[in-house]
Amino acid sequence: MATNLQLDDRLIAEAAALGKHRTKKEAVTRALTDYISHLRQDRILDLFGKVEFDPAHDYKRQRARA
Repeated sequence: MATNLQLDDRLIAEAAALGKHRTKKEAVTRALTDYISHLRQDRILDLFGKVEFDPAHDYKRQRARA
């Protein structure tokens, strides 16, 4: 999908150089992939304190059934 964006050329050049990307597209694609990954990880952090822990759970027994 072709998209025209007004991007800061200095940021793109620095990202491409640091990431050793050959093209601007490669640098932007990697940046978006990393950004999405980071946001997904943040959503996992929201679960802390909301998942109940069962101290009686025998994980070894469950593993033996698999």
